[in-house]
Amino acid sequence: MSLSARSLLSLFSNDLAIDLGTANTLVFAKGKGIVVCEPSIVAVNQKTGKVEAVGKEAKEMLGRTPGNIVAIRPMRDGVIADFEHTEKMLDYFIRKAHNRSLGVRPRIVIGVPSEITQVEKRAVMDSAYRARASEVYLVEEAMAAAIGAGLPITEPTGNMVVDIGGGTTDVAVISMAGIVYSRTVRVAGNEMDEAVVQYIKRKYNLLIGDRTSEDIKINLGSAFPLDEELTMEIKGRDLVEGIPKTLVISDEEIREALAETVSVIIDAARVALEQTPPELAADIVDKGIVLTGGGSLLKNLDKRLREETGLPVSMADDPLASVVLGTGRMLSDFNLLKKIAIE
Repeated sequence: MSLSARSLLSLFSNDLAIDLGTANTLVFAKGKGIVVCEPSIVAVNQKTGKVEAVGKEAKEMLGRTPGNIVAIRPMRDGVIADFEHTEKMLDYFIRKAHNRSLGVRPRIVIGVPSEITQVEKRAVMDSAYRARASEVYLVEEAMAAAIGAGLPITEPTGNMVVDIGGGTTDVAVISMAGIVYSRTVRVAGNEMDEAVVQYIKRKYNLLIGDRTSEDIKINLGSAFPLDEELTMEIKGRDLVEGIPKTLVISDEEIREALAETVSVIIDAARVALEQTPPELAADIVDKGIVLTGGGSLLKNLDKRLREETGLPVSMADDPLASVVLGTGRMLSDFNLLKKIAIE
């Protein structure tokens, strides 16, 4: 290998792929794999405007901070809701990925929801440039998830992927490295958490926090009846008496709480199947639907989708990391990246 080629390679070895999610941000460094996987949360001191913590440390503070420190989720529905703090968060994660070295200006590939507006695209790119990127490429999350899940996306056959994240669910049918049909519904994991909070408030007059509702969803949540009943003890504040209280709830109740959210996701998959050209639809009948994203970990969601569509449904190997693994693969396959990066 000539010297110039080697120096070029060393230039590009700083490249990063980022899955900038509503719930979690994952960073993949070329040659190293996933180097950051932390919640997309920033804790800010309102008096000084200083960032007190980012990621895991900030999540620990959720719902537990004094008045002058607020934990902010700068991403909402898969897009940037708070420009300034997204930039600080990105900057922190990029530095962490490069062991805090300051002189690095990486090329960055970022996954974004399919139906993102020009303004939202601009916001993501600007944030990355301000966080010291040298070049920024955007790819659709559904496409990245399909690559990360190991689907043969460059072949002329239909691949259908349902990527359920924190803020959005992306449904896409992909063939020959292009998206034939894609749709984003802004209903996903966070919506499930909110549904649990509302259900428990309505049924028991008990107020629970975001972290508790996420625990309930992870431990008890399901989309289809389970083989054996699960129960869990939860703590919250009684809204009638105003004092802390403990309750025991069952998986059946949480299934009822999540019913509406799950239906929206199933319907999005159904609509995608209706809109798919017949030849590709025939491929999907054989190969089925691949589920990915953190939200797809909801118990028996695959079973429910199989029941409703009659198609085979499989789970990606590492659903939480599919998007970042897919974007990561593009760092070493530049031709593929050029094909699928969005303008």
